[in-house]
Amino acid sequence: MFAIVLLDASIIGAAAVTLATSYAFGDAFGLKHSLHRGFGDAKQFYLSYTAMVAVAAAIVLIPGAPLGLITTAVQALAGLLLPSASVFLMLLGHDREVLGPWVNRPWLNVLAGLIVGVLLLLLSGILMATTLFPGIDVIAVTGYLALALVVLAAAAIGTLRWLTNRQHKSTGPEPLSHAMAGVDPNSWRMPPLTLLQPVRWSASTRLGMLALRGYLIVGAVLLVVKAIQLSHG
Repeated sequence: MFAIVLLDASIIGAAAVTLATSYAFGDAFGLKHSLHRGFGDAKQFYLSYTAMVAVAAAIVLIPGAPLGLITTAVQALAGLLLPSASVFLMLLGHDREVLGPWVNRPWLNVLAGLIVGVLLLLLSGILMATTLFPGIDVIAVTGYLALALVVLAAAAIGTLRWLTNRQHKSTGPEPLSHAMAGVDPNSWRMPPLTLLQPVRWSASTRLGMLALRGYLIVGAVLLVVKAIQLSHG
């Protein structure tokens, strides 16, 4: 029964994870991607799906492979990558062309920034500290990082209030988002994707994206180092 359950879980994983990745691959490179299309009409989609399943099966069939460590490392990598997706959700949350009157208010962006900061800075900081210094006190490091987050949050809130007061003095109070959009929030519909203008990032946003990429690269390298340390331990 346990073997049947594992087989069922592996089939679900192969159908869900790799298939979703193939869809994302098609979206990113503008390729035809759908199970409704035949193989001749979406070759790259089916080939990428087959290749990922084959690679996963090959890794599992490696003699003496530490499958438990591999599974743990994959889950840790997912935990490292998934919080970074929240950054793009934040950017989407104040895109007025997409959300119109439902765009995030400044206080909500601050709250989302704090949550993302906890996920990124705290988790990556613990990973970095325990990788570089295996004998370090994790509880103490967590406390120091939490204190740093509190200081950064206070600085961010203070900066936001200063910018808001400065804007009010120069242009007056900011009207409600639905008033700026000029439409009823309950009747708002996002325009078709083909009608949306290309996103233009500011210099600060570009700098933040570069920092995020650096964080992902450093975090992935540290995760590999940590996995090697555990395999030899």
